[in-house]
Amino acid sequence: MVTAGFIDAHVHFLTGGFGLASVQLRDAATRELFVSRMAAYAQSRPPGQWVLQGDWDHELWGGELPTRDWIDAVTPAHPVWVHRLDGHMALANSEALRRAGVTRDTLDVVGGVIERNAAGEPTGILKDNAMSLVARVIPSPTADEEDHALSMAMQHVASHGVTAVHHMGYTWNDVDVFARAHAQGRMDTRIYAAVPLATHARLAGHVATHGRGDAWLRVGLLKAFVDGSLGSHTAAMLEPYTDAPLERGLLVTEPDVMLDGMRAAEQAGLQLAIHAIGDRAIRLQLDLFEAIVREFGPRDRRWRLEHAQHVHPSDRARFAELGVIASMQPYHAVDDGRWAERVVGAERVREMYACRSLLDAGATLAFGSDWFVAPPIPLSGIQAAVTRRTLDGAHPDGWVPEQRITLEDSLRAYTAGAAFAGACETETGLLARGYLADLVVLDQDLPRLPSNEINTVSVRTTIVGGRVVYEND
Repeated sequence: MVTAGFIDAHVHFLTGGFGLASVQLRDAATRELFVSRMAAYAQSRPPGQWVLQGDWDHELWGGELPTRDWIDAVTPAHPVWVHRLDGHMALANSEALRRAGVTRDTLDVVGGVIERNAAGEPTGILKDNAMSLVARVIPSPTADEEDHALSMAMQHVASHGVTAVHHMGYTWNDVDVFARAHAQGRMDTRIYAAVPLATHARLAGHVATHGRGDAWLRVGLLKAFVDGSLGSHTAAMLEPYTDAPLERGLLVTEPDVMLDGMRAAEQAGLQLAIHAIGDRAIRLQLDLFEAIVREFGPRDRRWRLEHAQHVHPSDRARFAELGVIASMQPYHAVDDGRWAERVVGAERVREMYACRSLLDAGATLAFGSDWFVAPPIPLSGIQAAVTRRTLDGAHPDGWVPEQRITLEDSLRAYTAGAAFAGACETETGLLARGYLADLVVLDQDLPRLPSNEINTVSVRTTIVGGRVVYEND
């Protein structure tokens, strides 16, 4: 089977590349395995070198958050800063907290949380905006290390049929890394690079001076956050969390600050990609989109709402009404579906990852992986959208099965829908005359397969711009 190249509409590309060589904690299912992997990795690294990323998932061992006490004894010579797989909280060991100057006297951060024990001491867990306290003291990688991470990332996604990505960047340095590779002719993956909304003036100036780029590297997208994540209990919810009745999540960016940035983006003609996961966060952001329409009038803005995980039923129709693209990651549904009911209750889980309902309401879907958070494997994402079988096997007929979508809809979301979200739908996303020759050859014909066997399909060849960038012999 030949299809248009898959477009991953939401990745953290360099972080994913660096993560390929980091400590692997994603499938650590017990505290003991978490600690033993940390110990083995630390022993393999030079003393004093930071241990980063990890991508652990505390739900695998029952939901207890790790603490620095777990790992201090096995990492005495290394500062440790390892993220939960969603990137919205991380664990520091005592050495990392010491270097960051985080103590019991450190004040809480607006839009973030410093977890503390009964004695008031930091446990090592920092959430959302509080994570900057440690992140700011981590040494920057060298240019050679960045180039290697980008090369690893491009090779990795090409092996899964991905020909283009939308990079959700945190800094302008990422753009510099991509530009360096482009100038040296090392690009195997097309990249649409987002930069933070707070840097809108810089992006506007860059576009005015240099343009938006070419078919290999483009800019023009601004990224911002409304809230955190469900797994970290920082997604902003309309009602309290079922397992934490005093919590409703938090706002990473206050609405008035967000609106000011959106006005600036509007005046500069720049595209917006706004992270919103909880139903309260999504409603607030849709309200802000509506305010911009009232102030500036209707036009095609290609607004994107990243994740759109928990859309209240009364807000679904607003996506099509406001022209907001639902940029979603279907693999999250079969991952989070293992534990989400405990967090938000049996009724509210029926509103989560509502791909079918959003399509029925006229919304455009653009699919991605959120790599490093989830694997950058479109076939796994497609199977997740079609079957909604959770990773633990507990829902063989699908978790909230009424939200399953068809194979055709899923393929479209990973190709034409993602191309539309990247404003390049006249160049990529279809097999059509005049389009760029971005193709994927699969070893089986997807429509002929049972839906639960989609992820057994292998990529034979990935072609970008008519050039073979991956071939499975």
